[in-house]
Amino acid sequence: MKTLYLVRHAKSSWEDESLPDEQRPLVQKGIKKAGQIVEFLIKRHAVIDLMISSPAVRAFETARILAEGLHYPADKIKIDRKIYDGSYDRMLDVIYATEDEVNSLMIVGHNPTITGLTNLFLHPGIELIPTSGVVCISFLSDQWAGIASTEPIREFIIFPKML
Repeated sequence: MKTLYLVRHAKSSWEDESLPDEQRPLVQKGIKKAGQIVEFLIKRHAVIDLMISSPAVRAFETARILAEGLHYPADKIKIDRKIYDGSYDRMLDVIYATEDEVNSLMIVGHNPTITGLTNLFLHPGIELIPTSGVVCISFLSDQWAGIASTEPIREFIIFPKML
């Protein structure tokens, strides 16, 4: 079985308009909400074999918060530009190319791609994944490249306001 966690980065700052989009950091409220999500994931006994993040500061900071809470080595977080620049096809390329030894994959990225990717798998879909939102989907497959031919199983969708 393969388990996919799709995570939208935590709330970021728009305070410094001179910063390029990729450099925007998290705000304190975002850090707090990401911590609440970590607590939820711990209660769900989430184990991550591979974490891939967008290179954007806000996504990588979110990934580090998740990694610390889930005991995933921060130095093992893989950065992939396709997640920042990504269309659905590029994100699917990242997923399908994941080594089959990896059973649980967490991707930390951005909207609208994270919501759109979720809606490719889940029907009915959801309107919007808010910041720090997590969608967990499992697939009865031994290969990431084979998940498209299996029925996705909605494990959970969690947003900070639900906690």
